[in-house]
Amino acid sequence: MVWSSSLAMGLSHVIMCLCVAGVWCQSTTPSIPSSTLKPTPTAVTHVTVIGQNETSVTLEWRKITGYTYELKFQNGTSLINTTETNQELETQTVSSLTAGTEYNFTLFSVHESDRSSGLNFTAVTAPISVAQVNVTGQEETNVTLQWNKVNGNGITYELQFSDGTNTTIPVSDVDGSVTYTVSPLNAGTKYEFLLFTVFKVIPSKGYNFSAITRPLGVGDVNVTGQNETSITLQWSKVNGTGITYELLDTSGTNTIIPASDESGTVTHIVSPLTAGEQYTFTLFSVFEGVRSTVGRKLSAVTAPLNVEAVTVTETYRNETSVTLEWKRPAKGVSSYVLHFDDMENKDIPNAGETVTHQVSTLKPGKRYAFTLFTVFEGIKSSGKSDFTVTKIFCSALSWEVTSSSIQTVLPSEIVSNGEANNGSQTQVVSNNNGNLSFTLLYPGAEYTLTLWFEKDSKKLPLCEQVETVVPPALIRPRCDYLSSGYAFSLAWDVPEGIWTSVEVNVTGKSPQRVEGEWVRKVDIDGVQPAQTYRVSLASISGRRISKAVSFSCSTDPRGVIAGSVMAVLLLCLLVCLAFFIWLRKPEIFSRPKLLFVESKLTSNKFKAIPTGKFSDHYHTMSADTNRGFSEEYEDFVPVGTEQTQKAAILEENKNKNRFTNVLPYDWCRVKLTILNHNMSSDYINANYMPGYGNSRQYIAAQGPLPTTVDDFWRMIWEQRVKGVVMVTNCTEGGRTKCEQYWPLDYTPCLYGDLLVTVRSEKRETNWTLREFVVKSRDTSEERPVKHFHFTAWPDHGVPEGTEALIQFRGLVRQHIESQENSGPTVVHCSAGVGRTGTIIALDVTLQQLEREKAVGIAAFVHKMRLSRPLMVQTESQYVFLHQCIMDSLEPKEKMIQEALYENSDLIYANATALREFQAANPKA
Repeated sequence: MVWSSSLAMGLSHVIMCLCVAGVWCQSTTPSIPSSTLKPTPTAVTHVTVIGQNETSVTLEWRKITGYTYELKFQNGTSLINTTETNQELETQTVSSLTAGTEYNFTLFSVHESDRSSGLNFTAVTAPISVAQVNVTGQEETNVTLQWNKVNGNGITYELQFSDGTNTTIPVSDVDGSVTYTVSPLNAGTKYEFLLFTVFKVIPSKGYNFSAITRPLGVGDVNVTGQNETSITLQWSKVNGTGITYELLDTSGTNTIIPASDESGTVTHIVSPLTAGEQYTFTLFSVFEGVRSTVGRKLSAVTAPLNVEAVTVTETYRNETSVTLEWKRPAKGVSSYVLHFDDMENKDIPNAGETVTHQVSTLKPGKRYAFTLFTVFEGIKSSGKSDFTVTKIFCSALSWEVTSSSIQTVLPSEIVSNGEANNGSQTQVVSNNNGNLSFTLLYPGAEYTLTLWFEKDSKKLPLCEQVETVVPPALIRPRCDYLSSGYAFSLAWDVPEGIWTSVEVNVTGKSPQRVEGEWVRKVDIDGVQPAQTYRVSLASISGRRISKAVSFSCSTDPRGVIAGSVMAVLLLCLLVCLAFFIWLRKPEIFSRPKLLFVESKLTSNKFKAIPTGKFSDHYHTMSADTNRGFSEEYEDFVPVGTEQTQKAAILEENKNKNRFTNVLPYDWCRVKLTILNHNMSSDYINANYMPGYGNSRQYIAAQGPLPTTVDDFWRMIWEQRVKGVVMVTNCTEGGRTKCEQYWPLDYTPCLYGDLLVTVRSEKRETNWTLREFVVKSRDTSEERPVKHFHFTAWPDHGVPEGTEALIQFRGLVRQHIESQENSGPTVVHCSAGVGRTGTIIALDVTLQQLEREKAVGIAAFVHKMRLSRPLMVQTESQYVFLHQCIMDSLEPKEKMIQEALYENSDLIYANATALREFQAANPKA
């Protein structure tokens, strides 16, 4: 060791001298014999890195026996003792290293205290794996992956597929994450991936994950079935194993649909659904919870509900036509299709809540089957089936009438039975091979013959005809003298059976009837004494007349002179009586014209006009610029004006009247209940109005004022009103015509003690239909009230045409007839006289037209004016009423509206009362 140290010091001295002087210098140190120097240990020539992970590297080199090793690197030094084994290679693992780092190593061979020159080499640790990979995008042919970068410079990534293929992924330095789209891939497939972090070509352990591509979308979807509660869909399967389907409907509800392996198509029934409604569906294919990118959208409708029942309207069922009526289902009906027996299908538009349809050109006495389908968006319901029968032309049958029977031969086999009824007894017989006989009838009685068809235990009348049996035995008469030959008496025995009168025919005199079945005598005057007259008597029962019995009667020849004297005396007496009356009451013969206003109603021009003559009447009245209408309308001016209006002109009631000259008559005004002993609280500007066969079918009222709205609703409640007809708008021409007396929206409003709620509102072109619920705060009772609001009628004028108003009136009439035990219908405009009177008159005269086949417009306007002043306010409205009747008689021929309707100033020229009304109420 001393030698070695001296040698080292000598070498150092020599090197130092050379460095300083730039030349070699000779040391003064004594030379050492070469035989005493030790050899330097042999250095390792090659080191192999045989293992790497995140925290260690494993090295391997060929070892030398008897040597130890020293390994130096950045973090320290390792002393390595070799073991005496037969292995030639030394393996050493360096741990506690930093992942993804390149290390510089120096390996020395050491023998005793000497070491060799070092072998420098490098080795890297494996980088750490990514912590998590997120699938941020999925399409049919690619998936998008994203993960956070692994810390360290020079880090790259390698993606390995399940088939072993690798893809190197470049790394951007932009941010702290890596986004990579893997493509091209197969749609609807699950892929397994292994992602490696790579540093200096050394990979990490890798991160295992899976990703799924979206499946292909569904192709065409067909609607293969529809009914009221379901829709059946069908489509072709999407290729791929494990594909399911997801159906999204209109409401946002999702339905998972498995795919059957039995065929190449999928069929799915969507239920339960609402009838008559359109649905929008979106269909996705799904694989492993991942939907296709685009869903297949389609729309389909459910079949509408059938009508509940189809009613055959008996009023309009006749020999060649039947009228069917049904109510529209709650929703989802656009039209109807009627299949009537073997006739062509009829497409019927949806005309409203109640639909009527006439089927004509039918055969009498035949059974017809029909099926009514509701239609929504071209889809028909399952159909409502029924049948009906047409009537028989009974008047065309050959009726054989005897004293005790009526017989006929029927042309149809549908007759189930028949009945002969005279009010006190009924004879029923059956149809036997088409021969119908009513026997054992009471002589002289009048029978109503009815044939019917039995359906569902109900009798459908087929025909109805009144027949009267010929009276029995002939009358046995006798004659007696009367009045000295200027009269004679006819007497007879009461004939057997029923009879109502006796017809007496005397030669030279008009026939006369003696009424009363118990009268057995009649005096014939106006004859001459000492003459013989031919007389015939016949008993009458209803429309049947017995065979006449003829005989001769002679007058008394003794009464010629006496009769002449009596005639002269009688004449003088009558003249004296008339003279006496003239002296005492001359005004009887000179009554003012006004007293005869009522008598005009009985004149010919105020009588009902048959439908067959109405057209001629209309054109006659329209001639010479409506001269006839003007003259007739003038006759209404004084009607009713002499009646009292005391309640309306009371000081405390004046502010309750919209106009000062439209006041209710006392005798027929609507009286409210008195509140808090205030006698004026019973007043409202409204009158009861007559209808067809009902003296109080309507209430004509003025449009409510702000101060009378509560009274208006109180009247509706107290009179048990179920329908209100409004024929004005609240505002017209910038002027307030009527206060809005119902809630603005669906929020309930309190009017006095009555809470009013709008249940529904349906707006049409010419009218709006509303339904209110009125509730009493005192009793909690609730009542529905229908509100019919016609919006296309100008003040003081008439609508542009008749069709809309006639249809509107039909809705009102249908509602009135559907209500039982209800009060009158309230009708109002602004003043409650013009438009109000016109719509009431139209409703009544159309009823009269339907039931009597005649119409008396003038008579009814006269009648209305006795109940409320100025009803049918303008001449144009009066003419318009006649136009409505004309168009009702000829609905297919629309007459051109004359300029007269549009120029009410010309009409008012003849209406004195109306001019006064407008002058007093310029804003009306």
